[in-house]
Amino acid sequence: MLPLAVAVSPVLCAFGAVQFLGLVAAGVARLTEGTRHEQGGQWLCLAGLALVGSLCGAAIQFGPDTTATCAVTLAVMTLIAVVDVAPRR
Repeated sequence: MLPLAVAVSPVLCAFGAVQFLGLVAAGVARLTEGTRHEQGGQWLCLAGLALVGSLCGAAIQFGPDTTATCAVTLAVMTLIAVVDVAPRR
Protein backbone atom coordinates (compact mmCIF):
# COMPACT_ATOMS: atom_id res chain seq x y z
CA MET A 1 0.00 0.00 0.00
CA LEU A 2 1.33 3.44 -0.92
CA PRO A 3 1.41 6.15 1.75
CA LEU A 4 -0.70 9.14 0.80
CA ALA A 5 0.99 11.56 3.19
CA VAL A 6 3.79 13.73 1.90
CA ALA A 7 6.15 15.54 4.24
CA VAL A 8 6.02 19.24 3.48
CA SER A 9 8.16 21.81 5.19
CA PRO A 10 6.20 24.43 7.18
CA VAL A 11 8.56 27.07 5.77
CA LEU A 12 7.55 26.20 2.22
CA CYS A 13 3.89 26.30 3.23
CA ALA A 14 4.45 29.76 4.68
CA PHE A 15 6.13 30.83 1.43
CA GLY A 16 3.08 29.64 -0.49
CA ALA A 17 0.72 31.47 1.85
CA VAL A 18 2.66 34.73 1.49
CA GLN A 19 2.67 34.35 -2.29
CA PHE A 20 -1.07 33.73 -2.32
CA LEU A 21 -1.68 36.81 -0.16
CA GLY A 22 0.53 38.83 -2.49
CA LEU A 23 -1.58 37.78 -5.47
CA VAL A 24 -4.75 38.67 -3.56
CA ALA A 25 -3.29 42.10 -2.73
CA ALA A 26 -2.55 42.72 -6.41
CA GLY A 27 -6.09 41.68 -7.32
CA VAL A 28 -7.55 43.97 -4.67
CA ALA A 29 -5.51 46.86 -6.04
CA ARG A 30 -6.88 46.14 -9.50
CA LEU A 31 -10.47 45.83 -8.30
CA THR A 32 -10.38 49.07 -6.28
CA GLU A 33 -9.16 51.06 -9.26
CA GLY A 34 -11.43 54.05 -9.80
CA THR A 35 -13.18 53.73 -6.42
CA ARG A 36 -12.72 55.68 -3.22
CA HIS A 37 -10.63 52.78 -1.89
CA GLU A 38 -8.05 53.04 -4.68
CA GLN A 39 -5.28 54.53 -2.54
CA GLY A 40 -5.64 51.83 0.12
CA GLY A 41 -5.56 49.12 -2.55
CA GLN A 42 -2.41 50.61 -4.04
CA TRP A 43 -0.67 50.72 -0.67
CA LEU A 44 -1.72 47.12 -0.01
CA CYS A 45 -0.31 46.07 -3.37
CA LEU A 46 2.93 47.95 -2.74
CA ALA A 47 3.30 46.21 0.63
CA GLY A 48 2.59 42.86 -1.03
CA LEU A 49 5.19 43.54 -3.73
CA ALA A 50 7.77 44.42 -1.08
CA LEU A 51 6.93 41.32 0.94
CA VAL A 52 7.10 38.92 -2.01
CA GLY A 53 10.24 40.68 -3.27
CA SER A 54 12.00 40.14 0.03
CA LEU A 55 10.70 36.58 0.05
CA CYS A 56 12.50 36.04 -3.28
CA GLY A 57 15.78 36.90 -1.60
CA ALA A 58 15.08 34.60 1.33
CA ALA A 59 14.03 31.75 -0.98
CA ILE A 60 17.49 31.44 -2.53
CA GLN A 61 18.66 29.23 0.32
CA PHE A 62 15.81 26.76 -0.31
CA GLY A 63 16.81 26.01 -3.88
CA PRO A 64 16.11 27.13 -7.42
CA ASP A 65 12.54 25.80 -7.55
CA THR A 66 11.43 27.89 -4.59
CA THR A 67 13.26 30.95 -5.90
CA ALA A 68 11.72 30.59 -9.35
CA THR A 69 8.24 30.25 -7.87
CA CYS A 70 8.71 33.45 -5.87
CA ALA A 71 10.05 35.28 -8.92
CA VAL A 72 7.11 34.17 -11.06
CA THR A 73 4.68 35.27 -8.35
CA LEU A 74 6.37 38.68 -8.22
CA ALA A 75 6.15 39.02 -12.01
CA VAL A 76 2.47 38.01 -12.06
CA MET A 77 1.69 40.48 -9.26
CA THR A 78 3.35 43.25 -11.26
CA LEU A 79 1.40 42.30 -14.38
CA ILE A 80 -1.89 42.23 -12.47
CA ALA A 81 -1.28 45.69 -11.08
CA VAL A 82 0.09 47.32 -14.23
CA VAL A 83 -1.25 45.76 -17.42
CA ASP A 84 -4.59 46.99 -18.68
CA VAL A 85 -6.19 44.21 -20.74
CA ALA A 86 -9.54 45.93 -21.27
CA PRO A 87 -10.22 46.76 -24.93
CA ARG A 88 -9.98 50.43 -25.85
CA ARG A 89 -13.05 52.10 -27.29
